Order: sequence, then C-alpha cells, then structure tokens
Amino acid sequence: QVQLVESGGGLVQPGGSLRLSCAASGFTFRNYAMSWYRQAPGKERELVATITSDGGNTNYADSVKGRFTISRDNAKNTVYLQMNSLKPEDTAVYYCNAQVLVPFSDYWGQGTQVTVSS
Repeated sequence: QVQLVESGGGLVQPGGSLRLSCAASGFTFRNYAMSWYRQAPGKERELVATITSDGGNTNYADSVKGRFTISRDNAKNTVYLQMNSLKPEDTAVYYCNAQVLVPFSDYWGQGTQVTVSS
C-alpha cells in the first residue's frame, strides 16, 4: 500500500535548523512531484515547497524562500526539507505530499510536528 512517512520534526530554538525526511513506498516515486505543506493551529494548510519529479525545478512559499531547501533522492524514494533560520511562525505540523496529474494521484503523509520556541 502507499505510504509516506515523515520524520525529523521536533523542538528547536529560534534561529536553529531541522531536516525533515519523507520516505515513500507503494508507488513509483520518480514519477511524482513532491511537496511539503504545513498547518499551524487554527490556520489553513499551506504549501511550503515543491520539487518536480526529476528534481530539476523547485518552488517555495515567499515566507520560507532563502531559508528552506527541498530536495529529493529518487534512488532512496525520499524527499527532504532542510529548514534553517527557523522562526516561531514556522511552528506547524509539516506534511509530505506526492502528486501526479495524468492520471491524477495524490497521497499524503501523517505529518510531523515542528515547534520553534525558546
């Protein structure tokens, strides 16, 4: 069955770094664009970063540009989110998403909590 398993979340002080990982199984990972979303308490889920299936293109929310980096390893079926210079407003549950448009498929992980606090 399809699985997306996030890891690497935790508590970090402002200015610190974390690296999230999302291990995929049960589908052809290299065919899927991968994204990270986040949802803070009382807020809508928002797109943080996206990487194309071949890793050739990335896009970021304005709020994380220059601080976060998305990458993928198609040999390991894993996508990463390197988060630097973390701010309290980055506190959220971070979700991994896999998507392909034709035919449409869309998968979600269970989320990992990131808390930025002193």
